[in-house]
Parts: sequence; structure tokens; C-alpha cells
Amino acid sequence: MVSGEGEDATGYGCVPRGRRTVEDELQPRIDALRELIGLSRTRLDGRTLDEAGQVLDAADERYRLSGEHTVVAVAGATGSGKSSLFNALAGAPCSQVAARRPTTSQPVACVWPGDRAGAEGLLHRLAIPVEQRFVPASGPAYDEDLRGLVLLDLPDHDSAAAGHRAQVDRVLKAVDAVIWVVDPEKYADAVLHERYLRPLAGYAEVTFVVLNQVDRLPGDAADQVVDDLRRLLDEDGLALSEHEEPGATVLALSAATGEGVDELRDALRQFVAEQGAPGRRLAADVDAAAERLQPVYVAEGHAGLTERAREDFEERLAEAVGATAAARAAERDWLRHADHACATPWVRLRSSRQGASPGRLSCGQTLPGQTVPGQASRAVTEQAVRAVAGEAARGLPVPWAQAVREAADKGAQGLPEALDRAADAADRALRAGPPAKPRWWTVAAAGQGLLVALQALGVLWMVGLLCGVEWAARGTGWLPALVLITAGTVGGPALSWLCGVAARGPARRYGQDAERELRAAAAGCGRARVLEPVAAELLRYREVREQYAVAAGV
Repeated sequence: MVSGEGEDATGYGCVPRGRRTVEDELQPRIDALRELIGLSRTRLDGRTLDEAGQVLDAADERYRLSGEHTVVAVAGATGSGKSSLFNALAGAPCSQVAARRPTTSQPVACVWPGDRAGAEGLLHRLAIPVEQRFVPASGPAYDEDLRGLVLLDLPDHDSAAAGHRAQVDRVLKAVDAVIWVVDPEKYADAVLHERYLRPLAGYAEVTFVVLNQVDRLPGDAADQVVDDLRRLLDEDGLALSEHEEPGATVLALSAATGEGVDELRDALRQFVAEQGAPGRRLAADVDAAAERLQPVYVAEGHAGLTERAREDFEERLAEAVGATAAARAAERDWLRHADHACATPWVRLRSSRQGASPGRLSCGQTLPGQTVPGQASRAVTEQAVRAVAGEAARGLPVPWAQAVREAADKGAQGLPEALDRAADAADRALRAGPPAKPRWWTVAAAGQGLLVALQALGVLWMVGLLCGVEWAARGTGWLPALVLITAGTVGGPALSWLCGVAARGPARRYGQDAERELRAAAAGCGRARVLEPVAAELLRYREVREQYAVAAGV
């Protein structure tokens, strides 16, 4: 490895200071892609992540080997003259040129003097045979300014030998840039455009398209062919370098006569001097990997649980445990306790004789409309879970939507039992009656006692008059006795009725409190078992979505 400029802090090897713009922009994307793969392994299958992993491996290997060399492949169809162009750029007959087709059967490499030691790792990575590696001798055609260039001549991509095409495809995945050589006869070849140029449209910045053999075209025919070639490239989606904008470079030349070769050599000289091709190529690799991963990371809309969805979920759980019915039952129970506390002594005595304490439920008895403990509606619970999971997964990519549903289903396995326990606890609290008796119940009970005493006094008075008792006869007659009896008889029921009216407000509030507590208990069960696991999955998705955005360069 060539050294002397200092080890790059990114771990990419030796990248000269002041020439690291592309690499500096690329490093956060590679880090994000690596983090993205780590966060996604338990959610996505390995085949989905394999290609992105290969991009990371390629990036690590490429810069570990050398950051100061630029590997450029010369590719083309049979008879396009790519080997002649390769020799013209190398300044020496490194690649065989002959009328026999195909001429190039294995990749041929040309490394400039002084660069071979530093380029050995790259050549080994490209599997270039040792006997196919050449160093051009110094001479009139030798260009010292191309030092750092590793130039490859590839077999014909349209060769009849399947092994040749396989070598082309393999090497094209590992080089930094490509010079596509076309000729006036086959520049519109469908195989070239459909198999190579169109799929590699994202690599425009590291692509040269050269129209060779222009010496065979009369007059301005070369310009017309170049214009048509640029049109085809534009249809392929390959951005072209125009007005100093990044894109593919299109040139016309003749390797046989040397026309236009210097222009290509100048472009390569600047290309190699910038040392940005490896970074641009890897950035395009990351772009391609991110584009292929987009369907599994990018949601169609806003992903997450809305407040409305949470409220609907909790409302359905409250319905499952019968919170509304429990509130009405608690209200009626409070009223019964109030009726019992404020009733006349005669009513309370009659209730006790019937064998049940008024206002209390016997064991196993339920109030009208109340949910039986331990029987929270399974159907309503399952429907609530499905609805909230569907809402949370709405718009998510398929793997993450599946993960959200699985988290909800797993939490829902014990949810009905948890709701049963919450309903049972509320039922026991309801059977225990109000936690504290209001003071006015005591006042009302004392009033009932006083009215009974008045009634008893009136009866005694009446009996005394009938029996001629002296103390009764000294009174004012029958009227006081009748008043006392009437007050005791009418006053007790009237006081009970008034207490019943007064009890409606507190009973309603008691029922509302009971409903609120049962709703809170049901909502707590739902949050702990379903909403929190779902939220955790959504949070994990947001994390990977943020990493994906960085990796995609958004």
C-alpha cells in the first residue's frame, strides 16, 4: 500500500489530504448503511441485506488496498477497436490486436511504471493473471501524468464465448470507471444498452462512452452519429456531462489515426489526478443498494399510532370489561346504600328479616347490566387488537408491518386474562360498598330515629287518652297526639324520598369514578401488553428509517 500522506481517519487507507471530499461525503452513508443492516437483521431476511453487505465489503476492501489508484476498464463489442484504443492510451502494444474474433480472451492490465507495487492488491482483487499485467516502457507515447491509472482491456461483452461475458460482468462490478467503446455500426446495439448502459445509468459520473472509428465516417456524419448516440444514452437514463454538470463523458475519436485520443487522454489525466473515481463508484453502489432497499424501508405515508387510534383501542377495552355497565351498577349500588342508610327503621327491620342486608350483594350475585367477573369479551378484545395493529402497520413496508402485527398479537395472548383480573378487582371493590359513609347519611338516620320517637310518643299519648291516664287528660285533647303520629308516619317516608333525591348526584359521581378506574385499569393492561410493544417496533422502524435516509443520501 502506498503511504506517506497519513492514514485516513475513516479507515479507507491512504487518501491524500485535500482530495477527500468524495470520501468524506461517502463515509457517513457507509456507516449508516452498516448500522441499518445491524438494526434490520432480525426483521428482514438475509437475502434482502446480502447485496448491501457486499457493498460494504467492497468499500472496505477497495480503500484498504489503495486509495491513490484509479482502475479504469475499457469495454466494448467485438470489432469496436477497444484493444486498439487501450494500446493507444497505454502508449504500448499491451493488448493483442488482430482480425480474428474474439481477440481478447482474458482481461489485460496496464500499470504505469512505479505504480505496480501499489496496484498489486487491486490486480489480485480483480483476478488479473500475472502474465496479463504489463508496464509500458518509457517512450514518445508514454504519458507520465497518467501515473496512478490502472487500465484494463476486457474481453468482448458480446463474445460468443460465455466465459468471456462472465469475466466482463465480474470485472465491471469491481472497477472504478468504465470506457465503453462503440463503433458507427453497433453503437445502437440493444444488448449494450439493455444489459449494460441502462442498468448502470446511476454510474454516469464514472462512465465514458467513446465512438471509435470516426475516420470511417464521411463529412459531418460523425457529428450526426454522436448526436444520435447521446440521444440513446439519454433514453437509457444516463446523465451526460454538459455545462460542467456531472455525468457521462461522450467523445468521438479514432484509435487507428489518433484523432481525438489526446482529448480522451486529457480527460483521463484529470480524472486520475482528482482521485475521486473510487469514491464516486462506491457512492453509486450505495445509491443502487439504497434504491433496491427502498421498498422495505420507506413507508407510503405517515407511520405511527395516532392519538385517535389509541383512544379507540382503550375505548374497546373498556367495552370488553363492561366499564359503562359497571358504572351504572356502581351508581345503583350507591343509591341502595343510601336508601338503606336513610330508610325508616321499619324498612331496615323488614330487610333484615328477609335475610339480606339492603344495599349489599350476596355472594355470586351480579347487578343488572354488570359484566360477570372473569368473562371479559374475547371477541371485542381481539377486534381491538386487530384494529390498533392494523392502524399502526398502515403504510409501513411489509416486513415492518408484519413485525408490528406480531408484536401486537404476542401481547394480546394474555390480554383477556389481564382484563378479567382488572374487572374482578373492580367488582370486589363494588361489592364492598362506598369507601366512607357521607355524614348526611348519619344525620338522616338520626332524623328517622327522631321521627319514630315522635310517632311513638303520639301513639302513647293516644293510648293514654283512651285509658283516661291523668297526664294525657291534662293535655289539650286529641290534636297533639294526632300531629305527633302524623309527623312520624309521613315524615319518615318523606325524609327517605328527599334523601333519595339528594343521593342521585353523589351516586352518579361514584359510578363515574368506578367507570374511570375500570377504564384506567383496562387501558393500563392494553398499554403494557399491546401499545408499548407496538410503539417499540415503530421506534425501531423510525431508527432504521433515519439510517436509511442517511445511507440513501437524502
